[in-house]
Amino acid sequence: MRLLMQFSACFALGLVVAGLLLIGLMFVGQFSLIDGLMLTGKPLASLGLLLPEAFWSALIGVPDAAANSHVQSFLQLCVALAQVALLLALGFFRLWYVR
Repeated sequence: MRLLMQFSACFALGLVVAGLLLIGLMFVGQFSLIDGLMLTGKPLASLGLLLPEAFWSALIGVPDAAANSHVQSFLQLCVALAQVALLLALGFFRLWYVR
């Protein structure tokens, strides 16, 4: 349980750093890097959109969510940020807790 809590704290810190990184990239106008980051989230996001339509309708209330470009884009961004946060969390966890 302790290990799970430590990794969760590292992941939360990774999410904060990934969010700040995204804000920094937007602030300096590096939208091509953001597009590249979103490309890394595309495979997993498209896999998530294969879930039944009833799930997506209940979750967000948008009809035909799998075909909605706004939903796809947002899900790609969320997955990409989660991937960056996971990489950062692994680094933080190794730095602070693995001896």
